[in-house]
Amino acid sequence: MTHTYQVTGMTCSGCENKVKSSLLVLPEVTGVEVSKDANTATIAMDKHIGISELQKALGGSDSKYQITANSHSETLEETKSFFATYKPVLLLFAYVFGFSVIASWHNEGINWMEFMRFFMAGFFLSFSFFKLINLKGFAESYAMYDVVAKKIPAWGYVYAFIELGLGVAFAVNFNPVVTNWITLIVMTISIVGVLQSVLNKRKIQCACLGAVFNLPMSTLTIIEDLLMIAMSAAMLILM
Repeated sequence: MTHTYQVTGMTCSGCENKVKSSLLVLPEVTGVEVSKDANTATIAMDKHIGISELQKALGGSDSKYQITANSHSETLEETKSFFATYKPVLLLFAYVFGFSVIASWHNEGINWMEFMRFFMAGFFLSFSFFKLINLKGFAESYAMYDVVAKKIPAWGYVYAFIELGLGVAFAVNFNPVVTNWITLIVMTISIVGVLQSVLNKRKIQCACLGAVFNLPMSTLTIIEDLLMIAMSAAMLILM
């Protein structure tokens, strides 16, 4: 994709070269054309880059060079970029949600305990499936941010099978108290590393769908883990 931005602060050819070289440093940028006369920068990129990232590349908010969106809607582009990036996991959630609603529908209403159980079964079974496709790749990615896997690399291998076991346990309704307590503990430990990575703005691969899809770590990963924690806690309370 290619977008044209307004860039102020350029007064000479040296400024043009400075802006161009600064933007080319970004890994997603494949080409830059800069004009001090038109005060524009036309940027070709593999995927949409937010204005804040472009401004940071130019030296931050205090830089003499200030970049703003010109001929396209920044909000629309960021929204499109989000759905394009996270399409696999969003589709998976939609499938699991739909299946859970159908399976838990009784007498013109949803049995919420069954809905949560089916949802968690679908979640863990599908997510563990993608992890097991490339178990080594998942374990290596997981060790980059998980607090346990960092110290014990083998935990990444074990974790994938724990998810598989939890998926089966929820599907057959095996000892709900034990199953939900294990889920609550495991997911609470898992979310610690995710929170640290997102809050520190580390640009690393999220291992939620294993190494099959290159999904960046984001608040969506936090929501996934929090959802499992909330559901397991709710089921324990309502039992």
